[in-house]
Amino acid sequence: PLPGSQLPISNSQGDLLFLLDSSGSVSYYEFSRVKEFMWDLLRPFSFGPKDVQTSIIHISTTPTMEFPFDRYQSSRTLQQAIQDTQQLMGDTNTGKALSYAKEKLFSNEAGARPDVPKVLVWVTDGFYTDDISGPMQLLKDMGVTVFIVSTGRGNYLELSAAASQPPEKHLHFVDVDDLTIITEELRGAIQDVIQANRLHAVDVTSSSFHLLWPKLLSQETGYYTLEYGPVDDLGRKRTKQVSGAHTDLVLSNLAPETTYEVALIPESNIHYFPPQTTRVTTLPEEISPAQVLISESGPHSFQVSWAPTPESVMGYQVLYGPLPGNSVKLLEVDGQQNGTVVENLAANTTYLVTVTAIYRSGKEKSLSAKACTQEEGSRVRHLRFEDLGPSTLKASWDAADGPVLGYRVRCRRQIGPSSVISVSPQVHSVLLTDLPPGTPTRVCVKPVYRNQPGQGLCRRVHPQPATEALGYKHSPRA
Repeated sequence: PLPGSQLPISNSQGDLLFLLDSSGSVSYYEFSRVKEFMWDLLRPFSFGPKDVQTSIIHISTTPTMEFPFDRYQSSRTLQQAIQDTQQLMGDTNTGKALSYAKEKLFSNEAGARPDVPKVLVWVTDGFYTDDISGPMQLLKDMGVTVFIVSTGRGNYLELSAAASQPPEKHLHFVDVDDLTIITEELRGAIQDVIQANRLHAVDVTSSSFHLLWPKLLSQETGYYTLEYGPVDDLGRKRTKQVSGAHTDLVLSNLAPETTYEVALIPESNIHYFPPQTTRVTTLPEEISPAQVLISESGPHSFQVSWAPTPESVMGYQVLYGPLPGNSVKLLEVDGQQNGTVVENLAANTTYLVTVTAIYRSGKEKSLSAKACTQEEGSRVRHLRFEDLGPSTLKASWDAADGPVLGYRVRCRRQIGPSSVISVSPQVHSVLLTDLPPGTPTRVCVKPVYRNQPGQGLCRRVHPQPATEALGYKHSPRA
């Protein structure tokens, strides 16, 4: 092949759906780069009713299909169709688009085929306005392999849960100008799913893998026998039987870092089909937690999140206590959860948080992080004023609670410019000058804290008209 060209990919069969963010949160430039990426990803595949078929659904206010799976059966026509795809703008209703995708991936009207692997590639800027977890889980439950490419920051925990497992194979974070970096890797992962005419495995984890094979039998013409066991101990071989209507099976409860020999034996009452074999090596056991994140911190609570959440973990224990100190409390969390809220905490306090994963095997793994609660917000009290002339007032207040860094005094004149005065925490009064006599003025005093703003107090005052101020004796005003 010429430099920069790709070898053609044959022996692949699948329905590949792109979920394309076409909403107003994406710029025209980003949309154009994503279209280029889509075509680069598809370029080497063969297209047709016996090969790969592809379709595009727009994420917008209302989901829209750009073209059905069976419309473009050649590289030239498909490339032109992708180039001609126009951005719709609108809202980022991704959950609606996922529900619509589920319908179309299994719809004859959309040109989808009933017995081929289904792949969803969702390209997102990381922003979406509705729930994605429910619709995405329904897609995965129906056998769809989900790849996610985020060109924005996104929420790692949410997107890693939405993608097929393991996330390091199915989730990519990349700048829109660097999409070419992941093209080859993503194409290879898609190819693993849609390779036809042979037994192969996808979604390999430390304790399971998903077997796929071509449709050879039917419910009426026979069944499949699957034999599998570790290559170094075939005496532990196990057997499963599934009906001829199946083209896939998930094998679970496997040992980590173990190579399995798998044999698919079609038992047909009409034709002879030779057995197919493959070898699959499970991944090392996932270590959880690999990261602990603290977020949504307030004066009396914070959120603790962790990842990953492997199936081999039975539950999590969250220990937390103030630093320094020996007081420790315990929260127990189900193994399927990836976070919890810790409440009833002291304000402006540093806590040591330790998350321990309890594995079904009895092993334990812990990881710690520090968390800081925010300072308690305090409000200014007893704001008072004293007339010092026809255009001057003295504003005074009582000290706010807590470690105040200072005070900010804002004076909004009905006539003339507004002004802001910042003073040190020891100062509890300021002079307000150049006030329009006889005109209402709004004065607000707010304490300033290190981590959050305090609650201010505002009053509307009326400086005395010039004629009334002559001979006026100073006296406090409420």
